[in-house]
Amino acid sequence: MTAVPEKIARATWRLVPAPLERKLRTEAGNRFARFAGVAIVAVITSQVVLGLLTGPINLTAGLSGVLASMSAALVSYLLSRWAWERKGRPDLLRETLPFWAVSVVVWIILGETAHFANVWAHSQGYTHLEKHLVVQGAYFLMNIVTFIGRFLIFHYLLFAPKKTVKHAGPTAELATADATAHSQDASSVALLTGDSPTQPQSRHWT
Repeated sequence: MTAVPEKIARATWRLVPAPLERKLRTEAGNRFARFAGVAIVAVITSQVVLGLLTGPINLTAGLSGVLASMSAALVSYLLSRWAWERKGRPDLLRETLPFWAVSVVVWIILGETAHFANVWAHSQGYTHLEKHLVVQGAYFLMNIVTFIGRFLIFHYLLFAPKKTVKHAGPTAELATADATAHSQDASSVALLTGDSPTQPQSRHWT
């Protein structure tokens, strides 16, 4: 499944001019390109499901919007781990639950968007086909808005790399200073008592 968004991400980079591509080839830029492929697959999934539910199945627009976004969220979750190169078992508290919490908010937003778009189209006296197009258009635009919001949350919060300590902290520095001071004090005491500071013994071979 990951081959589809990966091809889309590569095609997206080919459309970007070379000078701009070099500037965007940062970690955030690469993640954005990969997540764009994920989002396109998820949007296609949700739009197809929305069309089936509001068309042949003839469910209400609000319920159809929620169900369509739920199906897209499942696809997005599986592919988002690929976009941020997450491997192994996902962290339930730091990754899985926050992802689905964000998804629930998106479901509500998209469901309400589909509902109010349908209500507005009905008030205008549009035909069933025209209302269908209005709902699809509003749903698609809101998908773009939520895509940007989800990327910012995923990149800077949910899938942000863990920071590693590069330098020794104050505790290590204090420990080193105490050890040095202790060594100096021992040498001073040895000189006052007439003893020599401890020196490493040399070995003589006979």
